[in-house]
Amino acid sequence: MELQGKTIIVTGASSGIGAAAALLFATNGANVVLGARRQRELDRLVGQITQSNGNAVCLAGDVSDEPYNRELVNLAERQFGGLDGAFNNAGTTGAMGPIPEMETRTWQDVLAVNLTSGFFAAKYQIPALRKSSGGSLVFTSSFVGHTIGFPGMGAYAAAKAGLIGMTQVLATEHGAEGIRVNALLPGGTMTPMAGEDVDFHEMVRGFHALKRMAEPSEIAQAALFLLSDRASFVTGSAMLADGGNSITKL
Repeated sequence: MELQGKTIIVTGASSGIGAAAALLFATNGANVVLGARRQRELDRLVGQITQSNGNAVCLAGDVSDEPYNRELVNLAERQFGGLDGAFNNAGTTGAMGPIPEMETRTWQDVLAVNLTSGFFAAKYQIPALRKSSGGSLVFTSSFVGHTIGFPGMGAYAAAKAGLIGMTQVLATEHGAEGIRVNALLPGGTMTPMAGEDVDFHEMVRGFHALKRMAEPSEIAQAALFLLSDRASFVTGSAMLADGGNSITKL
């Protein structure tokens, strides 16, 4: 029970890595506060957790909206008495294409969901963690923009790289308060974001030293480690859970 009695926010919780993480955290004793855009999927996940004697509540909304991030924290404090950590996992690849051909709106939307949402999350989560005398924040970044530059993913790479920079600064600013901040960098993962193109999946598998894509539960296990006391001396890191993608160049 790695997170026994701790209250954790999970965004992007309606499917994929976020849903797997919510289930895993609850199984490990956490009170989970779930955020995503899709109410029906959130309600279904809350029901699944509560039927297994876990504690979960949800709030549907858009992570790129500042008041929504504040309300997630308020919900955690109101429902469970405080906040001990967050897995800020929501993200989007956006429309892919070369930078000279990219619509300005696409650039702005991708940065809003992937990077500005992290700013809003930290803005409201860190004061709540101070009230709890410390805690742990995890931001889902990516090997894209960190170890590999995939063509057509300029906005996504910029946003995810920005999260790593923000993570490092937050870790130095708040370490003395007992607040740890880390970025988690998954490899290719079998989520709805990966689509259903079998040929694409085969290509992506080949990028990895393990020659396969991750299951969402595997990335959730890495997030669990960073949020738990097992990672008590880990902060400011960009932790790769990428199946060897970053060391493999075709």
